[in-house]
Amino acid sequence: MSTTKKGILNKLYIVFAFVVIFMIAILVKLTNIQYVNGDKYRNLSQQLTLKNDTIYANRGNVFSDDGSLLATSKSEYEIRMDAVTVDGEIFKKNIRSLSKSLSGFLGNSTLYWETKIKKARINKNRYLFITRGLGYINFMKIKHFPIFKLGMYKGGFIAEQSTVRALPLGKVAERTIGYDDYRGGPGIEGAYKNYLRGKFGWRMKQKIAKGQWRPISDSNEKDPVDGKDVLTTINVNIQDIAHHSLLRQLEYYHAEHGCVVVMETKTGEIKAISNLGINAEGKYYEKRNYAVYESIEPGSAFKLMSLVAALKLKAIDTSTIVDTKEGRFRMHGRYIHDSKRGGHGVISAAKAFEVSSNIGFARLIDDNFKSKPNTFINALKGMHLDKKLGLTIKGEGQPEIPSPGDKKWSKNALPSIAYGYNLRMTPLQILTFYNAIANNGEMVKPRFVKEIRSRNQHHNYFAKEVIDSSICSKETIGEVQELLKNVVKLGTAKKLYSKNFSMAGKTGTARTEYWMPDWNKNKRYVSSFTGYFPAKNPKYSCIVVIHKPKVQKGYYGADVSGPVFKDIAQKIYTSNPNVKTINAQDTKNFATIKNKYNSYYTISNKANRTMPNLKGMAEMDAIPFLENMGLKVLCEGKGKVVEQSIKIGETISKGKTVILKLSS
Repeated sequence: MSTTKKGILNKLYIVFAFVVIFMIAILVKLTNIQYVNGDKYRNLSQQLTLKNDTIYANRGNVFSDDGSLLATSKSEYEIRMDAVTVDGEIFKKNIRSLSKSLSGFLGNSTLYWETKIKKARINKNRYLFITRGLGYINFMKIKHFPIFKLGMYKGGFIAEQSTVRALPLGKVAERTIGYDDYRGGPGIEGAYKNYLRGKFGWRMKQKIAKGQWRPISDSNEKDPVDGKDVLTTINVNIQDIAHHSLLRQLEYYHAEHGCVVVMETKTGEIKAISNLGINAEGKYYEKRNYAVYESIEPGSAFKLMSLVAALKLKAIDTSTIVDTKEGRFRMHGRYIHDSKRGGHGVISAAKAFEVSSNIGFARLIDDNFKSKPNTFINALKGMHLDKKLGLTIKGEGQPEIPSPGDKKWSKNALPSIAYGYNLRMTPLQILTFYNAIANNGEMVKPRFVKEIRSRNQHHNYFAKEVIDSSICSKETIGEVQELLKNVVKLGTAKKLYSKNFSMAGKTGTARTEYWMPDWNKNKRYVSSFTGYFPAKNPKYSCIVVIHKPKVQKGYYGADVSGPVFKDIAQKIYTSNPNVKTINAQDTKNFATIKNKYNSYYTISNKANRTMPNLKGMAEMDAIPFLENMGLKVLCEGKGKVVEQSIKIGETISKGKTVILKLSS
């Protein structure tokens, strides 16, 4: 018996020993967790249940040159509710009035909101979604609803703030203003993002049920610092003029896409830039920044560069004679054609420029440089035509001018380059050269931004940048300036000439996709007009490029792009008296135009919202006159008004469309 008791005691001792050892192991483990690795596990716990949530700073504003908003940040709020934290008596007493307020503010019935919130309280939902996308005024309204007005802890009111970008001008210049998000960073928003972004803040959040997070307190741990403002060179009035002038022409010619740039001659400031492409529904919108990125064969617009290079090298002068034959000439195994049937015959280099003779320029350049092509090519490159402008806006296209030895070089390369083929430039690069001619030889870099500001403090000022103080001699500049005036007065752009308003420039009509096998059946062209105004002491330079207009309606630069240039030039003058006249005898004419325009504007304001008689009024006057009355205008033809779709004296309303039939 004693032996049995002794065996039992031994077993108990063994069990007790195991229990003691197990207890000691647990104590060791707890000590290790609590003291040795305590910080590690506490941090791990916090990482799983707490987090620092970023509070994004408001981006700086983007302004036009006169301080009008082009882009701004606005706050939006998402509202949620902690249905558990509200005191029972307060909940019971005020749930109906809260539901009634939500119903009137957000829609749905009072019963809907009461049921939803009560169900959330039963299910212990501490992050019930109420609404999102509220502006600040509506946020302040909902914040003072019953229960919510007690705050986060007593009223369960949770507000999540975010910022969104707003463009007051809508789609106008949207691509140039740009954006800075998952799509990349084009335009001004992308180029100046380091200034615009500001510094982010943060607040602590706690993890609650179903993987949701809520703020721990009403205040931020670190407040965000808003971004700085960017003051651009864009002029809202000129931008509006350029956008709508281009849009009307694209719609009329059913073109694929187009662009317009207006630059201030002396400073290089971009006053307007519009880029419109067509979508699947046939509507035009800011699709791509064609003016900056799209390298094209410039066609006849490049004849100015060829002429300046040849004059600079003294290989020719403006009186040099060239035989353009009968409008068709075979050179190095292929035919070159002029647009005039029967040709221009024997003409001077000046005349070849005015009438835009492909044969004339091909022969002038090939005859003088075929044995030394590098001399001509280097002269072009010496005027910076093969280099990017170095724009702050990303995506600038690479200009391309081939040299002997390149893959693109052949016997036909030199004559092709002479009249604008076998090379590539962007519209803005082309305009920069024309602007240098207007600016008496000084080539300035296009500029989109004037300065960086922050609450009236000036941080950075971006001054005018000179690429080349003199691209050629003053004598050469003077000669080509006269020729550019004659293009409008006597040459290919004479349809655009007006004795009341001076401008100078060059038409461009280039075949595109001519390598396609169906080109003869489905011809495609790029129409352009590049120049400046007024012709003497020019204030602005401008380029208009329109791709693939409907050939049946027209495709020459003077017909398609030229009218946009003229429309922009004249409207800028009528809205900006600082654009001076070309000479003394024109002062009276300009005053007449301005007085006429002002009288039309006065009539429109006194019209008592009735349609006036427009018959006999010029298109250039009728369009701004009607637009000032709030009407949309569609024109059929060119010239003066002969018929109007809204009868004289008929009551009109803003946004209504009037169709004008013009004399031709």
